Amino acid sequence: MHGHGMRRLANSPDEIPHVSWALIKRVMRYAKPYNLMLVLMLILILTGTGLSLLTPLIVREMIDNTIPTHDLSRLVLLALCLFVIPGVNGVLNVIQRRMSADVGEGVIYDLRMALYSGLQRMSLRFFTNTKVGELMSRLNNDVVGAQNAISRTLVDLVTNFIQVLATIGVMFSLEWRLTLISVAVVPLFIFAVRKLSNRLRDIVRGQMEANAHMNAMMHETLNIGGALLVKLFGRSQIEVDRFGSRAKQVKKQGVERAFVGSIFMAIIGLVSAVGTALVYGFGGYFAITGAFTVGLIVAFGSYLGSLYGALFSLANAPVDFAASVVSFERVFEVIDLPLDIEENEEPVSLNEVKGEIIFDDVTFTYQTGDEPFLSDVHRYGSMESITTVMSGEANGGSAEETHHSQARGNALEHVSFSVEPGRLVALVGPSGAGKTTLTYLIPRLYDPTSGSIRIDGHDLRDVTLESLSAQIGMVTQENYLFHDTIRTNLLYSKLDATQSDLEEACKAANIHNFIADLPDGYDTVVGERGYRLSGGEKQRIALARVILKDPRILVLDEATSSLDSESEALIQEALKRVMAKRTSIVIAHRLSTILAADLILVIDRGQVVERGTHKELLVLKGLYAQLYKTQFSKREAGSEGSELS
Repeated sequence: MHGHGMRRLANSPDEIPHVSWALIKRVMRYAKPYNLMLVLMLILILTGTGLSLLTPLIVREMIDNTIPTHDLSRLVLLALCLFVIPGVNGVLNVIQRRMSADVGEGVIYDLRMALYSGLQRMSLRFFTNTKVGELMSRLNNDVVGAQNAISRTLVDLVTNFIQVLATIGVMFSLEWRLTLISVAVVPLFIFAVRKLSNRLRDIVRGQMEANAHMNAMMHETLNIGGALLVKLFGRSQIEVDRFGSRAKQVKKQGVERAFVGSIFMAIIGLVSAVGTALVYGFGGYFAITGAFTVGLIVAFGSYLGSLYGALFSLANAPVDFAASVVSFERVFEVIDLPLDIEENEEPVSLNEVKGEIIFDDVTFTYQTGDEPFLSDVHRYGSMESITTVMSGEANGGSAEETHHSQARGNALEHVSFSVEPGRLVALVGPSGAGKTTLTYLIPRLYDPTSGSIRIDGHDLRDVTLESLSAQIGMVTQENYLFHDTIRTNLLYSKLDATQSDLEEACKAANIHNFIADLPDGYDTVVGERGYRLSGGEKQRIALARVILKDPRILVLDEATSSLDSESEALIQEALKRVMAKRTSIVIAHRLSTILAADLILVIDRGQVVERGTHKELLVLKGLYAQLYKTQFSKREAGSEGSELS
C-alpha cells in the first residue's frame, strides 16, 4: 500500500495538474472559514467598480453640456466629483486589501498548520526517505502560492466578471453600435490567452520544482553535518558549482515566466489598441456626421480601458487559478501521505506501568524500494535512480564474506523474548545485526511486519502514542540537542520541571558540576546539534533528560564513541542510577552492563541466536564467547579476561 503511495508521489511533479471539480471543492474548504470576509471584500470591490463607472459619465456631461453652456458652478461640482470618487475608491481599496491580506495569511496559516501537524504524525521511515529542504519548500513557497487561489484569484474572478457585465451594460445603454465594435475584438483575446496560458502554467510548475531542488541542496550542505563533510573532503567548489546550476535553473524559469508574461501583456495591449482605434475611428466619423457627441466618444474610450482590463484579468484567471492549484496539489500531496503508525479507533492509555515487555514472534522488514515520498533531486555524480541501502540479502560473495555479512531480507526474524518488570536486558551482536532496529520497535517508531510487542499485556498497536511515549525513555547513540539553552533541552522531557528538578536530574547524570561551571550555567546555548559539547557531555545531558522524564522503561544505546576514562566512569555511575528499578533494554558495549544484565540476548542476522546470563553464554562457546573474546575483554582488559581460559 505504502509503496504504491510513494511511487505516486515521486512521479507527481511530471503530471500536468488536472483541475477537477473534486480538487476545486477541496480548495474551497480552506476558504469556508473566511466566507463572511470574502463577501464583504466583494461588496467593497463592487462598490468601487460602481463608482468607477460614474467617472466617464461625468466626463461626458462636462464635455457635452457643462463646458458648451459655460456653467461654472456645475463644472466645479463635477470636477469635485472627479476628485472625490478616486479618493473614496482609494479608501475602499485599502480596506479591501487589508481584508484580502487577512484571508490570504489566514489560509497560509491553516495550510502550514495542516502540513506541519501532518508531518509530525509521519513515521521515522518518512524522514529517512525525504529531504528536509523539499519539506521546507512545501511549507514555504507552495503554501504561499496556494493561498493566491483563494485570497486573490477567486475574488478577482467574481469581481472582473461583474465588472465586465456592468461595463458592457452601461456602454450598451449609451450606444449599442459602438459597444458591438468594442466587443468584436474579444475573440482575439480568447485566442491569445488560450495559446499562452498552458505555457505559463508549466513554467510556474517548473519554477516551483527548481526552487524545491535549490532549497533541498541548501539545507543538505548548510546544516552542520553537511558543512563538515564538504570541508573535510575539500568539495566547496563542487558544491558551489552544483548550487550554481540549480540557482541558474531558478533564474531561467523566472526569466521565462517574466518573458511569457510580457508577451501576454503585449498581445493584450495590441488587442486593446485595435478596439480603441475602431471605437475612436467609427465614433469620430459618427461625431463628424452629427450622430454622436464628442463626450460620448471620450466616455467610451474610458470604458474601453476598464472593459479590456477586466477581460484580460478574466481570461487570465484560469491560468492564475491553475498555477495556484499546482501549489495546492503539492501541499495536498504531503497532507495525503499515508500514516505508517496510526492509533486504533479506541486506543488504551498506559498509566500505571509495571514494565513487562514481551516480543512475540516479531519479524520486521524495511520495505524494499523505499522510494522518496516526495519528488527526488538529482545529486552530483549520482545515478538517475537511487535505491535506499537496506539490509537486503547479499548476492554472491565468498563463503567467508557471506558468513560475516549481516545483509539479509528481514531486519528482524521471529524474535521472541520476555522481560520481567525492573530487569536489565543487554543486547549484544555484530554491527548491523538488528539491535538498533529492535530498540526502535519498543517506542513504536516502526511497527513489526508480523508478530506483536506487548507492554504489561497491551499490544503496542492498541495504546495511545502519547501514553506509550510517556512510559519509555530512550537514549540513542547520537543524542540530538536543539540549538538552544541547556535548560530548554532538559525541559523538553518535562515542561513543568523546576530548577531543583533540573539540578537533581543533572546530579544523577553527573553533569551538574560541569553545567554549573559554564559562564551562563543552565542558560548556556549548546550550539547546532550540541556541537559545542563533547560526546560524553552530550550523553550525560541526554541521560539527565531521561531521568527528568522518569519513565518506567529505559531503552539505551550505549555510545561506542571512545570516551576518556573520566567520562566513562561518570557515565557508568549515572547509568546505574538511571537503570535502578526500571525495565531496561540496552545495546551493550560495556562489560559492566553485560555483567549486570539479568538476560543477555545475542542477535545475529536479525535473530536471537543465544540467550542467558554472561556465565551461561560463555559455557556455550558460541557467538557470544567469540564476541566477548574479540570486543569486551579487550575493551576492559582486566580480571574478567581470564574467564575464557
